[in-house]
Amino acid sequence: MYRKLLSVIVLILIAASAASASPDSSFTVPDTPTGECVKAYFSAFAAGEDAMREFSLKCVAEEALNQRPMDERLQMYTRMKQQIGEIQPVRLLTSDSASMEVLVKSAADQWYSFSFMFEPIPPHKLIGIRIEMADSTMANELTTPMSQQEFTDSLKNRLRMMANEDEFSGVVLVARDGIIIFEQAYGMADKSFSAPNRLDTKFNLGSINKFFTKIAIGQLVQEGKLHFDDTLGSFLPEYPNADARSKVTVRQLLNMTSGIGDFFGKKFDMTPKTMFRSNDDFLPMFDSLPLTFPPGTQQQYSNGGYVVLGAIVEKVSGMPYYDYVRQHIYSPCGMRNTDWYAADSPVENLAQGYTHPNDSSNEYTSNIYTRPARGSAAGGGYSTAEDLLKFTIALDNNQLLWDEYTNWVFGGPEPSPTASSQDLESEPPRSMGIAGGAPGINADIEADFDAGWTVIVLGNYDPPNASRVARFVARWADRIMDN
Repeated sequence: MYRKLLSVIVLILIAASAASASPDSSFTVPDTPTGECVKAYFSAFAAGEDAMREFSLKCVAEEALNQRPMDERLQMYTRMKQQIGEIQPVRLLTSDSASMEVLVKSAADQWYSFSFMFEPIPPHKLIGIRIEMADSTMANELTTPMSQQEFTDSLKNRLRMMANEDEFSGVVLVARDGIIIFEQAYGMADKSFSAPNRLDTKFNLGSINKFFTKIAIGQLVQEGKLHFDDTLGSFLPEYPNADARSKVTVRQLLNMTSGIGDFFGKKFDMTPKTMFRSNDDFLPMFDSLPLTFPPGTQQQYSNGGYVVLGAIVEKVSGMPYYDYVRQHIYSPCGMRNTDWYAADSPVENLAQGYTHPNDSSNEYTSNIYTRPARGSAAGGGYSTAEDLLKFTIALDNNQLLWDEYTNWVFGGPEPSPTASSQDLESEPPRSMGIAGGAPGINADIEADFDAGWTVIVLGNYDPPNASRVARFVARWADRIMDN
C-alpha cells in the first residue's frame, strides 16, 4: 500500500516489512558534497554500526545530531537493517542543492524511494531522509519518452488504482504551457455526508502560504518600504524578546536563520484552537521565548518566523495581513476561491481533513481539533487547483514582482532594492517545488517553467499523500514528447 510511508527525519529510518549493499558501479550521483554524502550513506549502511556512526558525525547536520542521541540513532539503524536486509541504489531520480531522490531495490525485490534532504546553505549537510514504497516502473521513468495521450492514460490508470485502495484523496492537475492537459478529482471532501471531492474543491494548503508571505515581503522591498537587512524591532518595537528586536533581520526571517522558534508546542496544544483567528493570535505562542541560536549562525524551520513576517507586512502596509495578500496577490491572479476560511464558518465545497494516525488501522479521524480556527502567514489558507495554476502563471509572467524579484522567490540571488525589470541581463532557469502538510493536510506544487509543465496536487489526507503523487507525476511530465 502506498500509505505505508517509510518516513524519517534525521536518519530515523523505517518500520515496515520488506526493504545492504554498497553502491552499484552503474549508480552515479553528481560530483558535489551532497552527492558524496549520498554515496557515503549507502556504503555506511552496508558496512555496519561503526561506519554509520562515522558517517553521521561527518555528514549529518549538527542540529540534527543534537536532536537525537547517537546510541538511539544507531539502534534504529540496526533495527531497520534487520527488517529490510540488503538494498541496492539503482537510479538517481531527482537532484538539486537541497535534495536528492534515489530509487533503491532490496534483495527481497522490494522497491523504495530514498529522498535525502540537505541544508539549503553551505556546507549542505544532511538533515533528513524520507523513505517511501516505490515500484520497478520508476527505473525507466526518466528514460522512456511518452506521448501526451500515453501520459494522461497512464496517469488516469495509476490514480484510479490509488483511489480505489483509498491511498489518495484530492485533486490532480497537470498543465503544459499554462493549458490544462489533465485534471481529476478523487475521494471524499466530507465523509460524513459522502460529498466527493470536485475539481473546484477548496483544500488546506498548509505551509504553501509561506510562499505568498515571501512574495508580499518582496513586493514591499521592491517598493522601497522595507529592506532585507532591517531589524524586527524597526517594525515591531513592542516585540517582547529584546534580542529578536535588535538582532533578527527580515532576511533571516525569510531564510529561517533568525533563531525564532515555532508556535507549535505545549502552549499551542493546550490552547483551544478557536482562539486562533488572526495572524497576531499566534505570536504569544513564541514571542517571549529566547532565541534558539544566535541569528544568522544556523538554519531551522520556523513557522514563528513567518508569523512575524506577516506582522511586518501588516505594519508596513497599514493593512491586515489577509487583506494585503488578497489585494496584492490573489486578486491580480484572479484567485477567486482562495482565502483563510475559518474552521467554524460554513464554506461551500471545502474539503475536510482526515488523519490516519495509526497505520495498523484503516480508520480516519477528522483533523478539526488539531488545526487552528484560521490560518496565518505561516500557513493554513485554502485554495483550488485551478486558482493555484493561475498563481503560477501570473508569477512566472512577472505580474506579481519585477523580474529580478521573481527570480529571487524561485531561489535566485537576493535583488537590490533599486532593481527594475530592465536590470536583468540574463534569465536564470525557473522552477519551483513547494509543499505544505499537517495531519489531514497535504498540498504540493511542482513546476518547470522552462520545460513548460506544472503539476498541482491537493489532498485531504496525511502527508505525504499529495506530495508522493506530485513527485511521480512531475517525473512523468518530464518524459512527455512534443506532439
